[in-house]
Amino acid sequence: MLVPLAEATADTCGGKAGGLGALIRAGLPVPDGVVVPRGAAADELGRWLERMGDPLVAVRSSAANEDTAPTSAAGQHDSFLGVRGLAAVLDAVQACRASVWSPRAVAYRNGSEPPPMAVIVQLQLDSDVSGVMFTSDGTTTIEASWGLGVSVVEGRVTPDRYQVADGTVTRTLADKQTTVTLSGIHEVPVQRRRSATLSDATARQLAHLGQQAAAALSAPQDLEWAIAANTPWLLQSRPITAQPPALPATGAPATRTGASGTRTGAPGTLTGTPGSHGTATGPARIVRGPADFPHVRPGDILICPYTDPAWTPLLSIAAGVVTEQGGLLSHAAIIARERHIPAVLAVPQATTRIPGNTRLTINGTTGVIEV
Repeated sequence: MLVPLAEATADTCGGKAGGLGALIRAGLPVPDGVVVPRGAAADELGRWLERMGDPLVAVRSSAANEDTAPTSAAGQHDSFLGVRGLAAVLDAVQACRASVWSPRAVAYRNGSEPPPMAVIVQLQLDSDVSGVMFTSDGTTTIEASWGLGVSVVEGRVTPDRYQVADGTVTRTLADKQTTVTLSGIHEVPVQRRRSATLSDATARQLAHLGQQAAAALSAPQDLEWAIAANTPWLLQSRPITAQPPALPATGAPATRTGASGTRTGAPGTLTGTPGSHGTATGPARIVRGPADFPHVRPGDILICPYTDPAWTPLLSIAAGVVTEQGGLLSHAAIIARERHIPAVLAVPQATTRIPGNTRLTINGTTGVIEV
């Protein structure tokens, strides 16, 4: 029997659905949807889709260990965007359930049993801007980029960053080269790449929603959000499992286009965004895609264009990670923090500027790389 998303609890519908249900019950804006538990009949789902007008939907995992205080399972199970029609939705539901056996999910569980899996079917937003935000002690950190949020959560773009505290907004604008929409991946026009994705007023509005979510769920929250037709929506909310490093103080609020990846100090020193606490020394291992995975050895420092959730098994053996793109709220950065390995993010051309097998030291707390 389908469960309306507004009635979902973590005990019966998994962590992700439970969090969304709590937000809806608190009166916060969440797209409508249902939870498909095991044994739900296809005709029930078909009737719901027909009643909603056969819309585009997002089909998303909601495992028992997902979006919980001990484990985020960030990006470890599959989600599908822009799905239409009962047959396609049923295929996506089945694929979500099967993703508990994906290599990244197995590596993340580290030998524990696969969790029960419910699946969310939720109205799909055609987002103009999306991203992630962390709430903590009255301060909200927001990362944003154009289009759907998948580019931010998967670390495929370096997003704008907004810090909101006591109504004051500090923004750091990034060079957002690509966007993901329902029709695919597109290049962002050059004149728009460094344009602000959010006004200060919208950043404050999102921060207020994030703090409301934290109050409703009685803990600081890691939220995915989207803005469609000038309306903000909350798409996911889970407890923060590991706080990111503190970013450098910026002084008075101002627009900055920071110098990530610049050389500083002694020759051979690079800086990026500090993504996960700690330091590590080891050989640089250039990893541009799955074909390079077999070359990674325990103790290597991964040097990557980005790390999407499929790369989780590498984070189980690597000593640290450096990326050319991505933000500190991306799934890979979250997993690095949970694995207690340092990460330095958004270092342009890192895969060409750092020679393979070079011994280097990275500091994920300060964002400094010594080559």
